[in-house]
Amino acid sequence: MVTILNRWRNWSLSAQFALAGGIVMLCAMLVVGQWVAARIEESVVRNWANTTALYMESFISPLSQDLAAADELSPLAHRALEEVFQSTTLGERVVSYKIWKPGGLIVEASDKALIGERFPESAELRAAWGGRVSGEIADPEDDENRAETELGIPLLEIYSPIREVWSGRIIGVVEFYEKTDALISDLAEARRKSWATVAAVFAAIGVILWGIVARGSRTIETQRAEMQRQVTALAELSDHNNALRLRVQGAAARSAALHDQVLRQLGADLHDGPAQLLGYAALRLDGLGVQPGAEERLSEVDRAVKDAIREIRSISRGVSLPDIAQRSVCQIITGLAEAHQARSGAPVAVSCDDRGLPALGVAEKTCIYRFVQEGLNNAWRHAEARGQEVRLSAEADRLVLCVCDDGPGFAGSAPNSEGLGLVGLRDRVEALGGTFEIENRPQGGARLRMTLSPAGES
Repeated sequence: MVTILNRWRNWSLSAQFALAGGIVMLCAMLVVGQWVAARIEESVVRNWANTTALYMESFISPLSQDLAAADELSPLAHRALEEVFQSTTLGERVVSYKIWKPGGLIVEASDKALIGERFPESAELRAAWGGRVSGEIADPEDDENRAETELGIPLLEIYSPIREVWSGRIIGVVEFYEKTDALISDLAEARRKSWATVAAVFAAIGVILWGIVARGSRTIETQRAEMQRQVTALAELSDHNNALRLRVQGAAARSAALHDQVLRQLGADLHDGPAQLLGYAALRLDGLGVQPGAEERLSEVDRAVKDAIREIRSISRGVSLPDIAQRSVCQIITGLAEAHQARSGAPVAVSCDDRGLPALGVAEKTCIYRFVQEGLNNAWRHAEARGQEVRLSAEADRLVLCVCDDGPGFAGSAPNSEGLGLVGLRDRVEALGGTFEIENRPQGGARLRMTLSPAGES
């Protein structure tokens, strides 16, 4: 069954229509042809019966007027009927006859043994009493047809009413059996013509419909092939664009890594260069003797030098990164929160759940580090470090990281501009294919939100 269905689906629409439509058209042709043939046969038999009955009436009606007053014919009428059916051309066509009175009584018949017998009235006999001529092929199973059945030839059984001449009242019914050689030939010819006509009409309809469907099928196949070609081209273009996107993201990640490397080198250079020289200068200033009137100037120089040292060391710590390659993302976030809390004295709540995340690369970890660092610094500067919180979770293989506070939030319902730090942070996140959002919280405060779909280290 599955094989047949698969083969059916692989056929063209025109082939499917040819098979299904052919079966339907064949069934319809058989039904319509049978109905038409039956109607034609009925019409031919009825016309033949009417013609024969009209011909018979001209002979029998004058001889049967005795039935208006009695249930039998006169001897003269009997003899006249015998002569009509034995010595005329009518007798060559009609092999048997019966004359009926009401109640199924036979008052005259070619088979004298039936005279005086009663039989159940058939539907055709009752129709004749109603004034209608009817005819059918004789049924050999009827008791009153035993003599005709013994002849062994098909006969047309015709019932015709006998009317009183002056009143038109039906006084009897004549039933006669006519040879059907010519009738059968006419019926066979009518059937052949009717079936040929029905077959030709249905064949023409089928061919026309198949032509329409075949043309539509060709159009659909052409359009389907064109659509398949376009889909293939779009798939290739999508793969190419995806490859370009990955290359751009890779280049952006390498650029960010190079930028961090430059910052680390700058921090190291600040710490090892100007900071050391300023430290040496501070030591020398401490060793100088105090001359009268120079204490105040030396004190100012000493404070300036020490302030410069602290500033340089702060800058150096800010631009340099710790060794984060071997740390987990939760260790990075917790370490940043603890360092920020130690430096600012403001507590930071941390919620970190990295279950379900793949391994993160250095670029992703660096992005997380800078995101949390910038978010906490902004909360400390602009929100007075109130309600600082860092939350990380995994949602459908995506990393979701938020830095929140309970400060005054941004001016208006949403920030209209971003500082250089946030702009750089947005570029870093989007370079890795993530999303970056900043918004005011409904309960007050601000929130920075980042999502990443990490691919891990290659």
